[in-house]
Parts: sequence; C-alpha cells; structure tokens
Amino acid sequence: MVSVEIDRGSGFCGGVIRAITRAEEYLSSHSRMYSLGDIVHNEAELSRLEQRGLITVKRLSEVPEGGTVLIRAHGEPPSTYQEAARRKLEVIDCSCPVVLQLQKHIREAYASLHAEGMHGQVIIFGRVGHAEVLGLLGQVGGDALVVENEAMLLQALPQLDFSQPMAIFSQTTKSPSEYAAICQLLRERGAQLVVHDTICAQVANRHQRLLSFAREHDIILFVSGRSSSNGKVLSDLCRSVNPRTYVIGGTEEINPAWFSDQDRVGICGATSTPKWLLEEVANYLTRWP
Repeated sequence: MVSVEIDRGSGFCGGVIRAITRAEEYLSSHSRMYSLGDIVHNEAELSRLEQRGLITVKRLSEVPEGGTVLIRAHGEPPSTYQEAARRKLEVIDCSCPVVLQLQKHIREAYASLHAEGMHGQVIIFGRVGHAEVLGLLGQVGGDALVVENEAMLLQALPQLDFSQPMAIFSQTTKSPSEYAAICQLLRERGAQLVVHDTICAQVANRHQRLLSFAREHDIILFVSGRSSSNGKVLSDLCRSVNPRTYVIGGTEEINPAWFSDQDRVGICGATSTPKWLLEEVANYLTRWP
C-alpha cells in the first residue's frame, strides 16, 4: 500500500485566488460574465467555473456591448482597457498586484533608457506569447526583446547594442535559477545591465521547498493544466531531482503501473492548481487496496 502526502505549499497563488473569488462573487448574483482568456490554466477548475456561468473569450469583440468582462491575474496591455471603454464594457480588473508593479517598473525603465537621446534595450525573460508577457510588451509599445531561454538569447545577441544600457525583467512565474543564468550571460558579454527582481516571491519560495519535497518521496504526481507555464517550470524542477515525476491533469490520467508497494507518493501542483484537485488525487490513491 502506498503512502500519500500533499505538498502544503502547492495550490493557487494569491493572484489566482483573488481572481476566482471575484468571479464567484459576481456570478452569485448574475447569470454570466466573460473572462478575457482563461482565468486559470487548469482545465478542471475552468470547467467548474463555466458551470457557474463564466464564459471564456479570446477577444473583447466576443463580449456583447454592455457586458461584464474580467481581466485575469496575468494583466493586460493598455490597449485592452481602451477598447473596453470604447465598447462600454464593465471591467472587473483582477490583475495581480505583483504584475501591476512589474508593468509600472517596465514603463519607468523604458522611459529612463530612452531619455536624452539614449536608445537602451528592455529585455523580458518569459514565454513568447504568454498573456503576462503580452501585457508587459504593451507597456512599451512592443519595443522589447523577449527571450525564453539561453539558446534564444544567444541567437539574439547580434541584434543587441552593447554600447547602450539594458534593463532586464522576468515574467513573474519563471525559474529564478534560469533568470540568474540569463543575466550572467549578458554580463559576461559586457552588458551595462540593470537587473529587476520581478519573479513573484511566493513562486520563488516554492522552488527550494519543492526540491526538498520531491527528494523526500519515491514518486511525485504533479497536478497541472497542460497550458500552465508555471506548471512546466515546477514539474521540470521536481523531475530534476526525482525522475519518477509524472504530470497529470486529474485522477483519470493516473497509471497504476507507475507504483510499487510501499511507495511514498508526493502530490504537488502549480500556482494554477486548485487545492480541491490535489485532495481529489490524494483521496483516489488512498482508496487503493
């Protein structure tokens, strides 16, 4: 019989909790509201909220005039708010405060880098096309270089002007160690670099704890939505110290062949994974003979 433990630090981050709470409060007295993009990158939680009346759209044009639209924790570029105002949409802004601070800092850095004839470079360490990154690009009119990893940065080096100052920011849910490596590579090439510490502290603190958690168990079930950027980072982190790490969306993806008698099973998840889903996986395993 396997033993099961849930990582106490896993589950929704504060920004996601705030967005979902606001959605539930609104839907308790209204039949529907619209979310611009997935409110959370977890299919099971999205299904639960859809049953309560949350409708996910990709563009504001899909929201009927006068409708209510929720801005999720990832944040949005200024153009989104301008379009919402033109179409007379009610906006419930659930942008994470950490993301809003990052947007403010990137605007200020850009203005400083382009003051008095300078032509400095803003660099964003993040996933190309990610909602948060798109929101950051919108703060500077798209005038920033986005790199996902060291290989992408190496390819972009020829287009960088190292005679000008640079400022680098990270998507809030990226790996601190990968961010440090990116910054070090730029410094080694002689960059006049200002590094902004923009990884969410709640996310960063999970990394060291998850490393310990993964080492302490024979097998790790990492519960995450397939589109979660944070889930990819954290599950890769677990797998780096425990090769028996399996990413699942729910109980239906569990394979009994993964387990041996007396296995110590650790269950953890992304910042977009609800606690109820972690508990559902744990209860499923404890019912095994």
